[in-house]
Amino acid sequence: MRLVFAGTPEVAVPSLRTLAASGHELISVVTRTDAPQGRRRVLTPSPVAAAADELGLVVHKASRLDEAVTARITEEAPDLGVIVAYGGLVREPLLTTPRFGWINLHFSLLPRWRGAAPVQRALIAGDRLSGASVFQLVAELDAGPVFAEEPYEVPEGATSADVLAALAERGGPLLTAVVDGIADGSARSIAQTGEPTFAAKLTLADGALDWTADAAAVLARLRGVTPEPGAHTTVDGARLKVLAARPFPTVAGVPLTPGAIAAVGRSVVVGTATDPVELVTVQPAGKPAMAAGDWWRGLRTDSPVAGS
Repeated sequence: MRLVFAGTPEVAVPSLRTLAASGHELISVVTRTDAPQGRRRVLTPSPVAAAADELGLVVHKASRLDEAVTARITEEAPDLGVIVAYGGLVREPLLTTPRFGWINLHFSLLPRWRGAAPVQRALIAGDRLSGASVFQLVAELDAGPVFAEEPYEVPEGATSADVLAALAERGGPLLTAVVDGIADGSARSIAQTGEPTFAAKLTLADGALDWTADAAAVLARLRGVTPEPGAHTTVDGARLKVLAARPFPTVAGVPLTPGAIAAVGRSVVVGTATDPVELVTVQPAGKPAMAAGDWWRGLRTDSPVAGS
């Protein structure tokens, strides 16, 4: 079957490689245009573009799936479009240009967490069950019937990067199995059931830690926004990135109000509405990442308080 693939970030690469190794013909790859990276803002191809070049595939770079992209794909006459985290919407007439339309690998168990940041929002909400779904793309956001899904138990302490990497590896074979089924006529899709929830794209504000919440909620948010957009707090008016933290049981005789910071033995802890949270790795503004203990020893405040 003739396929066109659309994707951009690293999480889409395993699916691209799995499809390229299948018996189907990958006629082209669509990915977003090169983006500035690093401190020098060097224009850099997307991970999907780099992988496609390595595989010797035709690559179309576009910031959105516009008329020009539609015209190129129409000329290629694909049987099926496959999309994994491209970063843009597929609208008509492109939606129905391939003979079998488009299928999408999405990193949640639909209809829970439709939208741009399903894994991140799931972790922030404290979900312990995630997964991947392959569904038929329709005009409504992530609302099409589902061909296949694979549940995934979120490991204790896993960040969004950890979960996305795991789902990306599982998603490739799941996606390819659906493509095989569409090709031989055995694939069957089922309408989504249940009340949908939505996963809006994260902003920098989503990374602010609220120390008046309980410890579980603080750590859930930290895991959900790690590595992007990153968890942060303020101490004495200066932003402090929190790169890693963990639960810390309440120590008798050391009560901490929400946001209060203290050293307990060799640990640096912050009070919440319940148990404290231990800071493990932090990054002060304009400085490299460091152990929380090293940051603490450099503070010049007697009673520091963390704020959102």
